[in-house]
Amino acid sequence: MSKQSFSRIFLIVMDSVGIGEAPDAEQFDDKGADTVGHIAEKMNGLSMPNMDKLGFSTIKSYQGGTIHPPAASYGKMQEQSAGKDTMTGHWEIMGLYIDTPFRTFPEGFPPELVQEIESRTGRRVLGNKPASGTAILDELGEQHMETGDLIVYTSADSVLQIAAHEDIIPAHELHEICEMAREMTKEEPYMIGRVIARPFIGGPGNWERTANRHDYALKPFGRTVMNELEDKGFDSIAIGKISDIYDGEGVTKSLRTTSNMDGMDKLNETLKMNFKGLSFLNLVDFDAKFGHRRDPIGYGEALEEYDARLPEVLDQMREDDLLLITADHGNDPVHHGTDHTREFVPLLAYAKNAHPVDLGTRLTFADIGATVADNFGVKMPDYGTSFMKELRGE
Repeated sequence: MSKQSFSRIFLIVMDSVGIGEAPDAEQFDDKGADTVGHIAEKMNGLSMPNMDKLGFSTIKSYQGGTIHPPAASYGKMQEQSAGKDTMTGHWEIMGLYIDTPFRTFPEGFPPELVQEIESRTGRRVLGNKPASGTAILDELGEQHMETGDLIVYTSADSVLQIAAHEDIIPAHELHEICEMAREMTKEEPYMIGRVIARPFIGGPGNWERTANRHDYALKPFGRTVMNELEDKGFDSIAIGKISDIYDGEGVTKSLRTTSNMDGMDKLNETLKMNFKGLSFLNLVDFDAKFGHRRDPIGYGEALEEYDARLPEVLDQMREDDLLLITADHGNDPVHHGTDHTREFVPLLAYAKNAHPVDLGTRLTFADIGATVADNFGVKMPDYGTSFMKELRGE
């Protein structure tokens, strides 16, 4: 078989679909975490027949799972980086090792940071807590209109969001404030993954966020496999929030999504495209809509809904396509708190003519990036071990 055995690789990251506590879970206060296992228990049985046919139930025993001879190569992966957030997990998948975790602020931002924002902008800060973007406007929008104070809030992710009415603080001025906040929070002690400007219009009971939103992300701390693909003329198609996660680095085409199901629709679109390289999809609803909100039933239903869409993906795959399915961390909806959980993640690798093998326990998510690089013959990442030889049966 030639060095470049697959023309197209389709990578699906099921955001937060962990499969049981990692060996270092205790260091993250995540002992006993098991996203899929606990969802299945709360559902009195989870039904994912298509994932199980690929080999999911061989990797992870769960209530309702059915064992089949796996159609895909299967294994699980352990994260090595110091964090358990989306950016860290994805950056490691593409070959980076992140030794400093991005910080989250479940109690709001520290007084020193708030004071610095206030002194640098000449405006006071309202809110300073985790909140949904619409709820915080209902709560503080009117006060902001009266005072010109900044609405500052966060979420379960490593994010600092600043909202302002466009009649009070024009969007361009809000963008300048957020650029300043971005510079202030790039490094320790804050290490915030993303600063977001959230301009809005309207009035009480009728607030409306505008299209002038702007994200100020951090670029990956080194070159990823996607950079190497782009440099060598391969396609690197980002679906969902992938482009944001890597701040556009190494992305040749970006397709936005509104939901998991829209993500699967966009994946189907890329399956119909003639391209050579990587299609990289993140399904964020599992994490954002159900994991952080501690909704195991909603999470389970979303998993079943996703599973039902898999056959149309498999049916459209060509002989020289490879499908990789994994996750970026856990988010056990029955675990304490609202944060991600430190867990193993699944690894499934399906190709039409490949003989399925047990890929074992991979010691870093970067094995995926190494495998992608190996397949396309581009520069290998510093971290990760390719499993391409196993897939080729060598």
